[in-house]
Amino acid sequence: MRRKEPEPVRITSAARPRSQDIRGRERRYLISMGIRTLCFVLAVVFMDYWVMWLFLVGAVFLPYIAVVVANAGAAPDPAGPDFSYSPDLRAISEAPADRPTGG
Repeated sequence: MRRKEPEPVRITSAARPRSQDIRGRERRYLISMGIRTLCFVLAVVFMDYWVMWLFLVGAVFLPYIAVVVANAGAAPDPAGPDFSYSPDLRAISEAPADRPTGG
């Protein structure tokens, strides 16, 4: 049986650069708008067929969906250290014995 190797330690919790985040948002928006345009063209092509209504619904509602998806942004940063107040923790009461106290 193989032993599971430990996962590498993550040094930083830095998020992606802002420019990379914006580029990803723009790409998602442009893809959604391309699909919307295709829906509109297909609605014109399939005029007088029942499928036209599906394409028109897509052409009408995709702008809203595209904006919501584009504004979603990157995933939130991973949780950092917890600096919350905890009154149950005991404070250090005296200096260590091997060090002299200032004074």
